[in-house]
Formats: sequence, C-alpha cells, structure tokens
Amino acid sequence: MASRLNPYISFTDNARQAMEFYKEVFGGTLTLNTMGEFSASPEDAEKIMHAMLETPGGYTIMGADTPTGMEHNPGTNIAVSLSGDDAAELRRYWEKLADGGTVSVPLEKQMWGDEFGMCTDKFGVGWMVNIAAAQQG
Repeated sequence: MASRLNPYISFTDNARQAMEFYKEVFGGTLTLNTMGEFSASPEDAEKIMHAMLETPGGYTIMGADTPTGMEHNPGTNIAVSLSGDDAAELRRYWEKLADGGTVSVPLEKQMWGDEFGMCTDKFGVGWMVNIAAAQQG
C-alpha cells in the first residue's frame, strides 16, 4: 500500500454523527469501531475508537471520540484541504460542508487565479477548498 496523507479528527462525543455526515458529503464506505469493542469503561463504550471513511474520489478521513479524562481542543489543530480541478465536484462538497457551518472566506476567485474558500462545518472542523484555474494553452 502506498503512503497517503489524510486527516485524523478528534471529536468529543459526536464522532459517529460527524463521520456519517462526511459520508453523506463524499460518499464511500464508512467503518466504525466503538471503544466498547476494545474493553473500554462503560461510560466510553459507545464512543468511537476509530472511524475510517474511504471515498470513491480517493479521499480518506479518519476520526475518533476523545476518551473520558483526555483533553479535547476542537478546531484548533486541524484544517482539511480539498483541492483539484473538478469545479462541479468541489463546489458540491463546499455547499454541503458550509451548510450549517460558518464561512470565513467565500468560495470565489482569488488573486492567484484559483477559486478558494474557507469554512468551519457544523462540527467545528475547518475546511479549505481550492479549485484550480483552467490551464492556459
């Protein structure tokens, strides 16, 4: 298997909901394992120990709930970047990610020629979307 770069996102008690949301956005296969499957304390049994979403577009997103007693700092240590030249696909992702969230930079043409936007989704995760400008012949 080749090396790959993908985000791993920590949640409080809503990893299942967040990962199911990302599956709705990107499609694909979602695998969820609970902490209870690995002999966790009863209070953490239903929390997600590991989640992995493999999408048809080749994206992989992983995540987990934070166990009781560990510190969680949402949104301060991660931003997820989506980039490419399939404008229709990337705009579709943008619309779904921004729905219910907060847009800090609208998805629009930037000084470097690409369309770019930044938002925080309804789960507090920051996203950057960059649509590459068409190549000039």
